[in-house]
Amino acid sequence: MEDTTDNTVDDTTENTTENTTSRAANILGRPFDINGLTLRNRIAMAPMTREFSPDGVPGADVAEYYARRAAGGVGLIITEGTYVDHASAGSSHRIPHFYGEDALAGWRRVADTVHAAGGRIVPQLWHVGATRDEGQGPIPSAPPAGPSGLALDGAAKGHAMTGADIDAVIGAFADSAAAAERNGFDGIELHGAHGYLIDQFLWGTTNRRTDGYGGDLASRTRFAAEIVEAVRAVVSPTFPVIFRLSQWKDHAFDAKLAADPTELDALLTPLATAGVDAFHASTRRYWLPEFDGADLNLAGWVKKLTGKAALSVGSVGLDKEFIGPQGFAKESASTGIDLLLDRMERDEFDVIAVGRALIADPEWADKALTSRLNEAAPYDAGMLRTLI
Repeated sequence: MEDTTDNTVDDTTENTTENTTSRAANILGRPFDINGLTLRNRIAMAPMTREFSPDGVPGADVAEYYARRAAGGVGLIITEGTYVDHASAGSSHRIPHFYGEDALAGWRRVADTVHAAGGRIVPQLWHVGATRDEGQGPIPSAPPAGPSGLALDGAAKGHAMTGADIDAVIGAFADSAAAAERNGFDGIELHGAHGYLIDQFLWGTTNRRTDGYGGDLASRTRFAAEIVEAVRAVVSPTFPVIFRLSQWKDHAFDAKLAADPTELDALLTPLATAGVDAFHASTRRYWLPEFDGADLNLAGWVKKLTGKAALSVGSVGLDKEFIGPQGFAKESASTGIDLLLDRMERDEFDVIAVGRALIADPEWADKALTSRLNEAAPYDAGMLRTLI
């Protein structure tokens, strides 16, 4: 008699694998449009500081690093934070600039290489504000600058920005955005999260101004909104502008810009009106609800309140929490994405950004789309020492 046991088991396993693969492909593999930019799928690479650009200039190794992720299936690459052209914008000589002939030539090569690999790419534009220490960065003599001359803990640090300082920074963001479009990028992301300059204006702990850039939450959005307006004025109407925001700050993980949906709406509305096309809502764990009484995470609330495209992020594919003074667990293995698929299937948010899992494995996106995450390389913090 023919033994059919093995065939039955194999058929069941094959059908289960097909169903799982089909679900991941059907949910994450859907194209998505941001102001005319069509992404081939719903997976983005989250911006992660790498410091492999000596004197602020990204080289061929940086281009290849991003292109490997594009070739590995990522729909949208969001680059590491890049400094705008302002004296106190940065704190490291090895973080890339998004200004200057040499740096922009390097970034043009990055964009071309990513496009050749089938991906789309936007630079994240960044000013660190009062998190910068004296004597650091490309211009060490420049003092730290923030809305009120305060560090994240509320202690005095640097100087409060004057009206001229504010105008100069707004102009620097606009200049970098225009440079991004000229050099072949597909949009830009403004870094308004994690306690850096734009976020310092949004947060009451660091913004105690009494002029038009301070006051209640809606008033504290003025600086960010004027940056968005300045960017929109110098780029094409269909050039996507993404705004990254977070509640938490560096070393202030419980910080809140908005205590409830009403306050969040007051924060988001001026930015959406100014011309933001999509919001990138940074959380430490994407599966946690942002407010009591509803299961929506921060990105889910952003989408609900604004109707704009929403990107979520936070420990995707990892089994260790986002902890420690450097914000990284010592090591972390890849894990399943069933919960992520559940949330994206009901369109809680539109795109999921993946960070450390993509540092570990450039092919993470393809493996997620084809239910092969059991083959994905595990993340280890030692990987930050190389650009693989």
